[in-house]
Amino acid sequence: MRNILYTLILFAAATLKLYAQNVEFKESNFKDKKEELKKAKEAIKKGEELMKKGNELILETKDPGDFFEAAIFYFLKAQQLNPNNAELNFNLANCYLYTNQKYKAKEHLLKAEKLDPSVDKKLDLFLGMVYHLDGDWDQALKYFGKFKDSKKAEVYEKFLPKYIEECKHGKSFSAKPERVWIDNLGELNSDADDFSPCLSTDGEVLIFSSRRPNAHIPKEHGIYDADVYYAEYDKGKWTTPKRLESLCTDKDDITSMISYDGTKLLLFKDENGNYDIFESFLKGASWTSPANFSKNINNTDNQTYASYDFDDVKIYFISDRQTGTSQSGTDIYFSGVMDRAKRQYGTPMSVGNVINSRFNEGSIYLHPDGETMYISSQGHNSMGGYDIFVSYKKQGQWTTPVNMGYPINTPYDDFFFSLTANGKHAIIASNRPGGKGGLDLWKVTFWGPPKQMLVDTEDLLLASISNPIADNTLEASVEVQKKSLTVFKGRTIDAITKKPVEAIIEITDNATGKIINTFTTNSATGKFLLSLNSGKNYGIAVKAEGYLFHSENFDIPQYADYNLVDKEIELKNIAVGSKIQLRNIFFATGSATLTSESNTELDRLVKLLKDVPKLKVEISGHTDNVGGESFNQKLSEDRAASVVNYLVGKGIAKDRLSAKGYGSSKPIATNNSAEGRQQNRRTEFEILAN
Repeated sequence: MRNILYTLILFAAATLKLYAQNVEFKESNFKDKKEELKKAKEAIKKGEELMKKGNELILETKDPGDFFEAAIFYFLKAQQLNPNNAELNFNLANCYLYTNQKYKAKEHLLKAEKLDPSVDKKLDLFLGMVYHLDGDWDQALKYFGKFKDSKKAEVYEKFLPKYIEECKHGKSFSAKPERVWIDNLGELNSDADDFSPCLSTDGEVLIFSSRRPNAHIPKEHGIYDADVYYAEYDKGKWTTPKRLESLCTDKDDITSMISYDGTKLLLFKDENGNYDIFESFLKGASWTSPANFSKNINNTDNQTYASYDFDDVKIYFISDRQTGTSQSGTDIYFSGVMDRAKRQYGTPMSVGNVINSRFNEGSIYLHPDGETMYISSQGHNSMGGYDIFVSYKKQGQWTTPVNMGYPINTPYDDFFFSLTANGKHAIIASNRPGGKGGLDLWKVTFWGPPKQMLVDTEDLLLASISNPIADNTLEASVEVQKKSLTVFKGRTIDAITKKPVEAIIEITDNATGKIINTFTTNSATGKFLLSLNSGKNYGIAVKAEGYLFHSENFDIPQYADYNLVDKEIELKNIAVGSKIQLRNIFFATGSATLTSESNTELDRLVKLLKDVPKLKVEISGHTDNVGGESFNQKLSEDRAASVVNYLVGKGIAKDRLSAKGYGSSKPIATNNSAEGRQQNRRTEFEILAN
């Protein structure tokens, strides 16, 4: 009996010792720190009010905003006085789990459990969540099961099955990792949130948003508003990010996408308490002050991440308007352009239940091929938080999004996706551990087969068209068809001064004569970048006031290999002796009969001659050295005459035109290769008088 009593006394003493570690916020525990205790209690009260609001929004599948960040600010104040309170540590874990510093939740939660195993009825749920974040799938499932069996699920019933499924997905994906490396872009990141990467079309500029300390006054809880920054890729590394002053206000300014031609930027900003989509334009070296987008898109709800589509006739965006799938969170919508100049768009429509899940959709990027959509979503077969998915358009419909797998995706939040042209690299944003803090920018490097990423432009193209395919099984790889693009990039400069010239570039489908796209090269740098899909014959016309137009031709067979052309285009003044090649004039094989694909180029020449009525030109024909010399001479003369006859037929006086054939006597390339012979077969015009 004495031994039993002794054992009970020892057990009681051990129990009292264990629970004595849980220090309550009572005056008896802080006799000499009454004022500090009073302030700590006030901070806890504020923190609990903010945490309650955040939890309510989470249960409604809504963005909790800064409520948890603000609550943490106050809880940490109290933590300075008393770090050994179970409830306070539990509340800190609760808040961290819903911020971009999720990895900080575990230490507080385990401490709370040690201080008081009965600290809160949600303890098993949160333990499941932190082990889920660790990728300890079995341990997470154990705690989720305990929470479910305890009948404490209540309002968390809709989340618990999702968490369990995410663990199963995560276990499957992590068992078969994708062939990639993930590296933190440390030189670009800060200890605050760095996110929403927008890579320029030539890969030389990265625009993104960051909450790093700026010139503005931080919020009460020490968090700064998001500003827009840019960095340049120079000599193999990124320069120190700089703030884009013209795009920044004292509220959140968050980037979404650079247009394919590099001249427009979508972003969203706080407007009267809601986020609206704005648009800025690159004028020379500066971005204009953002202008509010279409009223049909920006309404009383929140509109956030947005993307242009490849032909600029639609815009896709994220909204929390209550007409989509989730009915409580955010979905993806699209709207068609009505008046591009005035940014007027039609009534938005949901992209549908195949893309939109029952949970939040986070960000969106439409690839310039017009056939590929990258999204981040909490739904579908996510392995936790937001995952990055890809969907392909087949027969006009978007396919079920395919999870891009581990380690691109993790149990943490993985947002955004900017893929380089060669398909070897992408930039994402993630709040996974191992970064500098919060959301960081990460570089994804693909190893290649068996899962090879889709080919883009050299570094996110200005314009492109392609068509990949996806499968939709849990463990499916992202199946991508071979892409065939020709990327044409460079600068337009004055042929004499070598200074940049602002020029207009027209892309024409030579088969139809239809102008596919028109854009202006940068006035400060003369830079341009465009991409051309396979299966078409393209005419590229470069025009600037006071200069002769320049033309290029790209005849890209179906399924041709990826090709990059980097060229400096020297524009010549309209002066006697100036000569240009007419690269988009075509003749039937072995004859002087003009084909219909030549009409667009010839009509440009007609316009030039009408715009400069004193201009007199020589039209010259040239051949390669294949065939007899006399045949080539006659063919070149006849082809030059055919061009002159076309111009006369369009109203140009014959005395302003002369036709001359040079046969194969003036080659501009070797005749020892098919490519060289093709360059030698050409039509030129030279200014004789102006």
